[in-house]
Amino acid sequence: MDSNGFPPSTIQTKHLACFVHGVPGSAIGRYLYSNYIYRLSDRFIKRQKKEDLKFIGRRLENRGWGVQLFVFLYTLMPLPSTPLFTAAGIARVKTLNIIPAFFAGKFISDTVMVITGDYVARNIVSIIHGLLTWKTLVGTIVGLLVICLFLFINWRKLLEEKKIRLSFNIWK
Repeated sequence: MDSNGFPPSTIQTKHLACFVHGVPGSAIGRYLYSNYIYRLSDRFIKRQKKEDLKFIGRRLENRGWGVQLFVFLYTLMPLPSTPLFTAAGIARVKTLNIIPAFFAGKFISDTVMVITGDYVARNIVSIIHGLLTWKTLVGTIVGLLVICLFLFINWRKLLEEKKIRLSFNIWK
């Protein structure tokens, strides 16, 4: 028995069920999402930004394993995958090409998250005392900056002219 009174195999079974159902469900959901998001983008995203995303999509489709590596590394980070699949959907990237890397990265990151969640649940009192620290604030700010980078950078200028330009006017 562990400290919660469960046999060790029960906890492992719970974790395994989470991965077996959660990761394929997430992959299927992202696939469906990316195949329909471009329809919504027509209503909410400016034409110029959609053109930039389509340009990125064309560039990504010709990169082979580099795209797979990027998607894999992206899904290992504790960032939401929605921006990745939103951009892929609007850019009309063939989602089936990036799902294997997403699946592998998601499986690993979900494993880390479930094990971490189990640890936190067992040690909640000691964790609460260090909840708001400079490290959590820096992590939150860095995460927000990465998301803003994907949204506000002018990818066409960067990839064609090697110049970084920011455009904050992306909404209709």
